[in-house]
Amino acid sequence: MRDDARPLAVFDLDGTLADTAHRQHFLEGPRRDWAGFFAAALDDPPLDEGVRLALSTAEECEVTYLTGRPERCRKDTLAWLARHELPEGRLRMRRNDDRRPARHTKLEILKRLGREREVRMLVDDDDLVCDAAELAGFAVVRARWAQASPVLRDAQERQGRT
Repeated sequence: MRDDARPLAVFDLDGTLADTAHRQHFLEGPRRDWAGFFAAALDDPPLDEGVRLALSTAEECEVTYLTGRPERCRKDTLAWLARHELPEGRLRMRRNDDRRPARHTKLEILKRLGREREVRMLVDDDDLVCDAAELAGFAVVRARWAQASPVLRDAQERQGRT
């Protein structure tokens, strides 16, 4: 089967494939250190359950990565994906100047993907992103295998940073 005929499986990164717990401290307090937070992403341990799901899904679907990380993190993100032997796939990131909540940016990209190809599922840990995707008619797998972080949720929803 040609790759462009395979359905897409869309995977989030932070909290779904990558464990961000070790870098949460950069977002605590009144002055958040975004540069430090994103620089430390290279050291994220993989989340085994998410990685297993991505690998097994790649047998039937083309994997695409959809992250709220800004475009300036592309090189490090691609290096992380390769180092952890995740399936090859396109990486879709937010523009560096896009500060909209993740549920808006990700849904916009997801809808665009859905116009081009069948989207078999979205795998994400952000409940607001998952809710919006389900309301738009997408099948969703809620990644519940990482410790939820209120600090990261605030960054995703109110500050449009990841």
